[in-house]
Amino acid sequence: MDNELTALSTIFTEFYYWVTVVMMFLIHVGLVAYEFGATRPKNVNQTLIRHIMSLAIVTITWFLFAWWIYWAFNNGPFLFGGLISNDLTAAALPWAKEMGPHFQDHIWGVFWAAFLLFSWVMSAILSGVGIERVRTGAFMILSVLVGSVTWIWHASWGWHAEGWTTQLLGYHDAYASGVIHAIAGGACLALAIVLGPRIGKFGKNGEVRDIKPHNSFQAVIGLLIIYTGFWGFYAACNIPIMEFTAGGEAIFTATTIYGTPTTLSAITFNFLMSLTGGLMAGYIVSNRDPYWTVSCGLAGIIAASAGNDLYHPLIAMFVGIGGSVIAYKMHHYVERRFKIDDPVGAVAVHGYAGTFGLLACGFLLWGYPAAPAAPGVQDWAGSVGWLGTTPMGDPAINPLGMFIGAILCFGVFGFLATWIVCRVLNAMGILREPAEVEVAGADTWLEQDIYPYSAGAVTEFEAIELAEMNKRD
Repeated sequence: MDNELTALSTIFTEFYYWVTVVMMFLIHVGLVAYEFGATRPKNVNQTLIRHIMSLAIVTITWFLFAWWIYWAFNNGPFLFGGLISNDLTAAALPWAKEMGPHFQDHIWGVFWAAFLLFSWVMSAILSGVGIERVRTGAFMILSVLVGSVTWIWHASWGWHAEGWTTQLLGYHDAYASGVIHAIAGGACLALAIVLGPRIGKFGKNGEVRDIKPHNSFQAVIGLLIIYTGFWGFYAACNIPIMEFTAGGEAIFTATTIYGTPTTLSAITFNFLMSLTGGLMAGYIVSNRDPYWTVSCGLAGIIAASAGNDLYHPLIAMFVGIGGSVIAYKMHHYVERRFKIDDPVGAVAVHGYAGTFGLLACGFLLWGYPAAPAAPGVQDWAGSVGWLGTTPMGDPAINPLGMFIGAILCFGVFGFLATWIVCRVLNAMGILREPAEVEVAGADTWLEQDIYPYSAGAVTEFEAIELAEMNKRD
């Protein structure tokens, strides 16, 4: 009987993660539609193929080394010892028997794939900010950076029950406001700054020109599909547990990635309430703009994600409201003040909202357990919870720890790492498309005359671009 129950639990866990992978794939269906609609017809094929192929290359690098980074780097930047060496790190090496058809193992591969889909999210978010001007080769390099190095390195510190920022600083980010979204937003900001704006985006006097998407409806539908995929994203951030009573009755429950208790019921309440808060606020601050209303709904989810395992649903709603207002206001302020061109609002929706979510979590959940105290951490660090512990001795969530985590996410692993690589690529002359290619359009320049829509006549902004080029000549 015990063997049968164990087998049932194993099959259940395997299928649980497999389903989350399928659902998370919808995030990328949505992002393709989103970016496809936001891109002008002269660049749609380049946007499509670049988005898809970045997923392929990130999958390869994830298999070769990124999965190993997650398990090997929990000790931090070698402040408290070297790399972790245990059965899990050994199993994550590409030549390990677990990294293949190992029929005694039922979970490793689908767990690996669930994390891989998070990496795809990183790469896909970066894709939107560079549309119509970043070179495909350079973007592939940046995809590997954000999808297989920076985010997973920080995840090993702060999205792991024994990560040093979790155990020593009380960093808590249950559904990745920072580990994924703030890092992605910081990376997007760095790319946008080094790339510079699209030709014609800003007038000679600094005025902002609205380069409209060629299909706003498709962009909004893409965002709605992303919402759907986010259900899988949230579920994949949980660890399912099937327990059995003395009478053999199966009981399903779950923990967060940190091992703290939660349920699918809890995240359902908070996911929907934070989405609703973001939508309502977006509708008001954007003056009923459909694109920004739906984008602010996403910002609301992202802002509340750090603490959505513990928030009351009404708290999740208000955090979603705050995140969406900050995302909308900051996007337009930065665009006007610093002339930064972010065509899809990625820096705002992911970066500003995600960073706000980390800071809000630090105050609203101050004193709650970030994770159970890990004996292994005490062995190499000597203590747990430098910035405070709960009465049970577990590291406690606190504002300072979350603030430090926000700096690491948005500032160090997001902005700084990507800015350095972008500067190198730019110095090599391989970051941005030549002006003549940008104006003509990558599809036209490369004779990819397979438009899903008619290219049509030269638009107002294309005429402006041509005039700008003539002036430079």
